[in-house]
Amino acid sequence: MQTSRLRHGCLRRGRGKRGVLPLFLLAVLLLAHSAVEPALVAAQEQKKQVIATGGIYRRPLGHDPETLDPARITDIYSRSVSQQIFDGLVQFDQTLTVAPALAEFWRASRDGLTWTFTLRKGVRFHNGREMTAEDVVYSLARLLDPKTRSGAADLFSNVRGGREFREGRAKSVAGLVAQDRYTVQVTLEEAAAPFVAVLAVGHAKIVPKDVVEQLGDAFGSQPVGTGPFKFERWERGKEIVLAANADYFGGSPHLSRVVYRIFAGERWEAVYEEFQRGNLEDAPVPSRDYRRVVSSGGHIYVKRPMIGVRFYGINTRLKPLDDRRVRQALVYAINREAIVEEVFLGRYVPARGVLPPGTQGFNPGLTGYPYDPRRARELLAEAGYPEGRGLPPIAIWSGAKREDLVREQEQIKRALAAVGVQAEVHYLTDWPAFARMLDEGKLPVFAYAWYADVPDPDNFLFKLFYSKSARNFFRYSNPVVDDVLVAARNAPDIQRRVELYRRVEQLVLDDAPLIPMMHHTYERLFQPYVRSVEVNGLGDPYIPLRKVWLEPRR
Repeated sequence: MQTSRLRHGCLRRGRGKRGVLPLFLLAVLLLAHSAVEPALVAAQEQKKQVIATGGIYRRPLGHDPETLDPARITDIYSRSVSQQIFDGLVQFDQTLTVAPALAEFWRASRDGLTWTFTLRKGVRFHNGREMTAEDVVYSLARLLDPKTRSGAADLFSNVRGGREFREGRAKSVAGLVAQDRYTVQVTLEEAAAPFVAVLAVGHAKIVPKDVVEQLGDAFGSQPVGTGPFKFERWERGKEIVLAANADYFGGSPHLSRVVYRIFAGERWEAVYEEFQRGNLEDAPVPSRDYRRVVSSGGHIYVKRPMIGVRFYGINTRLKPLDDRRVRQALVYAINREAIVEEVFLGRYVPARGVLPPGTQGFNPGLTGYPYDPRRARELLAEAGYPEGRGLPPIAIWSGAKREDLVREQEQIKRALAAVGVQAEVHYLTDWPAFARMLDEGKLPVFAYAWYADVPDPDNFLFKLFYSKSARNFFRYSNPVVDDVLVAARNAPDIQRRVELYRRVEQLVLDDAPLIPMMHHTYERLFQPYVRSVEVNGLGDPYIPLRKVWLEPRR
């Protein structure tokens, strides 16, 4: 596989403030540079080829998406597809630098409170209508509309008039203005971090106002964007088909179609078998025979860090899990490092906390919860359950039933049983149904992974643990954590911000609303004829498939 050289995208602006890289991305950029596969760069230098056009790219998807409406997306499966259909004003490039997309230029006032975006002219939605500033204002305001139920609403809460709009005291957002057909101005009430980076999140895509208002909720299954691929059809449980947008402003994709084949329940072993048969262009690396697979020939293997964390969430409002001592006992009881080594062959980094390595605020000195079954028994006894007596069975829910996850969960059950806790694992591989139960607070303990929308500690700690966050699946509430999170958002300098986020992380760990498991590494296999794949630290959903092409097979 050939990849383009790592390059810093240029922040192109008109008059005004000089383009600078947001400071909270610096650590991530260093991580991204260190993760480049030298062999891939060398391959590009050694082999210059004429780019082939046409061809169908077949990708596996671990579940049916819940929705393809970008404003409402809450899962990685939906993001993987929608990212190819829609564009935002700006985007993260391969090095996580903010680069132009639908906005060709932008400028900020000296105080960082007023941002003016000049749109590309002639960009058309997939239905043929030109995108205008009115669509941009509508799309961003829609994120703040409580009827949309967007997980990104808090990211845009500092837009002037956003609070009044959310509370129904205003019919529009005062800080979102279409100055003319191709100019949008955004005014903020406060500037805690460069606003342009927030606009690169996957939720902040531009949608056609008329189509969304006409279709309502159905827009999520009949999406229309400006992106490099057009939605063609969705056969639930089978496949989603996208067709190349020949009129894309960035140039027509090299591929003619992208087909997402759905393997509900993340059946990665079955995916690998299909990959071996030549029925998929890429696949995750299977856990079975992992070392043999990655060292064997016949494919291209890509590995690099990811900005995410996998954990078991605990619903803190359900008895007996509302007792902090019980939650802490569960964490102490599980030998997570042994699971990473034995089940996953040491492929991933054991998680001691929430923030992944490379994120601003990551604390290498954090100890977290060591494996300590004796302490687990003590805490259960303090909570009134000596040796687990009187403790009802703990239900653990999983949205996937992969072979490695099943082995992991069997180890967890044995570890909990050793301290007197009976655990029952339930599998619900219908992802939309799993997500609904999660939203409704019906899952006592649940397997989950969180991948950053923005490579910033706020995107983990505020999103997951602020008491009023829509993504606080733990039903966790700690007034001190809320106050420190707000203070961190408004901290005057990076050092103070880091101190506050580290304090939040420690407070959260003390309360134990989750069992941190591991920080994933991006690993994937590609067929030997696949070319020009770019992967950044946000992972698989953000691969720009418009750049990918397929070398003719001999």
